[in-house]
Amino acid sequence: MPLPVREVAALKVVLRPMSDADLPFTAALYASTRAEELAPVPWPAETKQAFLAQQHAAQHAHYEQHYQGMQAMIVERGGAAIGRLYLYAMPGEIRIVDISLMPAARRQGIGAALVRDVFAQAAPLGKSVTIHVEKNNPARTLYARLGFTIVDGDRGAYDLWEWRAAG
Repeated sequence: MPLPVREVAALKVVLRPMSDADLPFTAALYASTRAEELAPVPWPAETKQAFLAQQHAAQHAHYEQHYQGMQAMIVERGGAAIGRLYLYAMPGEIRIVDISLMPAARRQGIGAALVRDVFAQAAPLGKSVTIHVEKNNPARTLYARLGFTIVDGDRGAYDLWEWRAAG
């Protein structure tokens, strides 16, 4: 299931398959997504680092167990890893399992371009695009702007969002 990359190519961004060699990067990326949340927690830095490493390992194991065969890609710009995009194809939908960018790569249109490229893959197949989004995730405004709607808001800390092609 190759992802069309029209939008991201215009931003000089490329996608490549993830390998185990990328795990240190994805751990650092994961930690960057939790930094604000953990900032007020009065733990020593070493304790926070250990907690984040454990949480990343648990997340990685969860994804491998529950999304076997997912397309795990590293987002790169200028030869440097700046994010990840994990997709899982199901009969009627493409699930964005994870999409995240390093802080320096956020708010530049890259995430929106990645999502629009997923739409370009899903639409001709008649598939919807879904994503679980934490209720406090600032990217919710982006997902709403791109046309996602909440289809299941009763999933604990997460809501299930869905996009459907017009028509």
